[in-house]
Parts: sequence; structure tokens; C-alpha cells
Amino acid sequence: MASRRVTQSAINWAAIAERVPANQKTSFGSFKAKSDTYIRAVLANPENPPKIDWAHYKRIIPLPGLVDNFQKQYEAIQIPYPKDNLGGQIESQIKETKTEIEAFKKGSETRIVDYQKKISHLSSLLPYGQMTMEDYRDAFPESALDPINRPTFWPHNPEEQLDYQSKEQEGAGH
Repeated sequence: MASRRVTQSAINWAAIAERVPANQKTSFGSFKAKSDTYIRAVLANPENPPKIDWAHYKRIIPLPGLVDNFQKQYEAIQIPYPKDNLGGQIESQIKETKTEIEAFKKGSETRIVDYQKKISHLSSLLPYGQMTMEDYRDAFPESALDPINRPTFWPHNPEEQLDYQSKEQEGAGH
């Protein structure tokens, strides 16, 4: 991979700013300021190091071979561009996250359909203020009082019934 000069920020800061929660705006602003400062510092320096006039130094330095030795060492220096060791891991995480997002979207769509069915069912019912006990029993048979098939004792809440077990008792297996 050849090194390249970054001439401007490739980050769409406006798009990111839209997604930043209100309580993190100051942190985001600080992060953006640090990034801008870094980009300005990079752009303040030239892309390539200044050229050295080796002939000038050979003329003014009397020691033979000293400038030639420095020139050889200077030109032998190669600063490698960092290798991308984590790109593959990042790409796999991105793919994994995208599949999780798609699975969540599909699950959300099914939940939305279920909730819409529940809403339409509730919308089709009489208002609670106009319901009789029979209307409530017909609309919600699992939670309505049924003294014939499921008799209960007053005050008809689960804690007062004969077969009631607390969460601690259920967890202990009693």
C-alpha cells in the first residue's frame, strides 16, 4: 500500500452530528476540534521533506567522504507506511453487525404487525367505561373473573388465592 497525502477530512461531520445524542454534543464538539487541529497540523507541513543541496555541503565541508556518507545514509532511510492489521477484523465486525441489524429489523417488523393487530382489536372493543362484565369477559377471557370455571376468593387478586406461590417459592421449587 502506497502512502498518500490526506488533503482534507473524509468524514461527513454533519451526518455524524445529526446522530449524536444531545447529552454527548460537547464531547462530540471536543472530538471534532481535536480532529480539525490534527488535520491543520498535517496540512501545515509540506507533503515531501525539503530537498537537501548535497553539492553545497560537499563544497563547504572539508572532510572527504563525510557528506557522501551522510547522503548515502539519508537516502537509505525508508519510513514504511503502517500495515493494516485490523481491517479484516473490522470488516467482519461490520458484516456481523449488519446481519444483527437486519435480524432486529425483521423481528421489529413482526412485532409491529403483532402490535397493530392488538391495537386494531382494542380499537374494535367498546370503551371500558361502557363495558359490562360480560363484555369484558368476552374481550379478555384470560383475565376476566370466571366464578364457574375458575372460582376465586375475595379480593380476587392472585396473592389471596389458594394455589398462589410467590416468586421466591417458585424459584425454590416448592
